[in-house]
Amino acid sequence: MKFKLHFIIAFMALTSNAFGQDNILHGQVSFVTTNNIYVKFDDTSFIKVGDSLNLGGTDSACLVVKSKSSTSCVCSIINDCEIQKGDEVLFNYMVKTESETKQESPTELLLAAPVVEETIESMYTENINGSVSLSGYSNINSQRENRTRVMTRLALNASHINNSKFSFNTYLNYRYIFEQADSTSLLKNNFFRVYNLSVRYDALPSFSVIAGRNINPKISSLGAIDGLQLEKYFGKFYVGAIGGFRPDTFDYGFNADLLQYGGYAGVMTDAKKFYSQTTLGFVEQQNAGETDRRFAYFQHNSTIFKNLYLFSSLELDLYSKVDGVTANDIRLTNLYISARYRISRKVNLMLSYDSRKRILYYQTFQSEIDRLLDDDLARQGLRARLNIRPFKYISAGFSYARRFRSDEQNKSNNLHGYVTWTRIPSIEGRLSLSYNRNESNYLLSNIGSIRYSRDLVKNKLYADFYYRFVDYNYYSMTDPYLQHYIGTNLSYNISRNLLFSISGEMAISEIENNYRIYARLVQRFNTKKNRR
Repeated sequence: MKFKLHFIIAFMALTSNAFGQDNILHGQVSFVTTNNIYVKFDDTSFIKVGDSLNLGGTDSACLVVKSKSSTSCVCSIINDCEIQKGDEVLFNYMVKTESETKQESPTELLLAAPVVEETIESMYTENINGSVSLSGYSNINSQRENRTRVMTRLALNASHINNSKFSFNTYLNYRYIFEQADSTSLLKNNFFRVYNLSVRYDALPSFSVIAGRNINPKISSLGAIDGLQLEKYFGKFYVGAIGGFRPDTFDYGFNADLLQYGGYAGVMTDAKKFYSQTTLGFVEQQNAGETDRRFAYFQHNSTIFKNLYLFSSLELDLYSKVDGVTANDIRLTNLYISARYRISRKVNLMLSYDSRKRILYYQTFQSEIDRLLDDDLARQGLRARLNIRPFKYISAGFSYARRFRSDEQNKSNNLHGYVTWTRIPSIEGRLSLSYNRNESNYLLSNIGSIRYSRDLVKNKLYADFYYRFVDYNYYSMTDPYLQHYIGTNLSYNISRNLLFSISGEMAISEIENNYRIYARLVQRFNTKKNRR
C-alpha cells in the first residue's frame, strides 16, 4: 500500500512536468461604459489582445480583450453576458515548465522568430469633425431702408486628439450688419459670440475634467458655464461638480461678477431594451457676491424597447429676497414632460406639457422684483403630434398646440398639418403641402405653402421652389393683411465636403414689396484616426 501511494505521487509529479501547467489570473471589473468594460489585474503579461475572459462562476467566455496596459484590459461583451462593476473575471492561461524549456534544442532557439514587443493600443480614438461657413443676407425693401449682414461660423469637435485623453470643442459666431451711409443709429452693428470653447481631459475612463465655456447636457437648462466641470462615474452612478461664471446678460461675454457653482448626482442604465439617465442637482448663482438665484433641478430621459421615449425636467427655486427680506420659499419655475411613442414603422405619436415662469434674479432685477412678482403666472402649453406613412412614398403629419395662462391672457391655439409625396412618377422629386392656423387674443392667421424640390444634377445640384401665402387678421384692424411669397433655393456640392447655396425670395403685399437674397458657403471636415 505504501509503495502504491509513492508511485501515484511520483506519477503526478512527472505528469505535471510533462505538460504545461494550467494557471488562472483573477481580475475585477473596475468600470463599465456603454461600449467598453475595464478589467483590473495584478499583471497582464500573459494576456494578449483577442483573448477571451470568463466571468467568475461561469464556464463560458463573456469578454474579449480589445486593448490592454500592464495592469488592465479594455474589453467588449460577448454572448449577451450581463456585467457589473466589481464582478470577478478569470483568465485561464498555460505556461511552459522548466522541463519543456530544456527540451528545446539550441538550433531551435537560434531559428526562433525574433521577439516583437506588443504594441499597447490606446483606449481612445481620435475623431475630428466640424464646419466653417460664410453667409450673407440682404433684404431690399420698397418702403424702408435696405438691410445687409454677413455672418461666419466655426463649429469644431476634436475628440481625443492624437488618440490622447484631451478633447477640444468650440462654436463661434461673428455677425456684421452694414449700415446705410446716412444712418444715425447708435446701435452696435457687429457681434462676436462664443457659445462653446472648452478643453476636456479624461484623466480616467471614469473621471473627466472640462475647462472653459461649455454646456453640460446633464444640466442643459443652465446654459453655458465659464469655468470648471468635474464628473466621476461609479459604475452606473455618477456625480459632478461645476464652478465658474455665467455669461454676461447683455453681450454674452465673460463676467466675473456672475459667479455660479453647484453639484449633481445621477444614475444611468444602458441595457439592450432599456436606457435611462436621471440627474438631480443644486446650483447657486450670484451677482457681485450676493445670491441672485438658488435652485434645484431634475432631468430624466429614457428609451423603452426602442419604441417609447420619455423626457422630463423641472426646476425649483429655493431662494427669494423681497424688500430686503430673505426667505427659502419653494417656487416651481420650469416643468416639461414629453413622450414619444413609435406605434409601428408607419405611425408615431408625441405628447408634451410644459409650465414655465419667468426666472427671477433677485440681485440683478432688484429694482423690478415687485413688478415681476405681480405678473408671476405660469405660461402653460399642451402639444400633440401624429406622424403617419400610409403609403411607401407618402407621409403626413398633424399637430395641435395650445398656450394659456390662468388669467386667460396670451392664450393661443395652433393647428398644423402637412403631406409629402416623394419620388413622384414621371417628374421625380418631392412635393410637400402644408397649412398652419393660429388664433390668439389679438390675431387670427392662416398660412399655406406648396414646395417642390428635386435633384437637377444627381448628387451635385439640388433645387427648391415654393409658394407661400400669409393671411393676418388683427382684431384691432378692419382689413386683413395678406402677403404672398415666391422663392427658390439652389444648392451645389462643389466637392464632398464643400457646399454652396443661394436663395431668393420675393414678398408681395399691398403696402410694400420685399426681396431677400441669402447665400452661404460651407466647408465641412471629418477625420478619424485609427488606434495606435
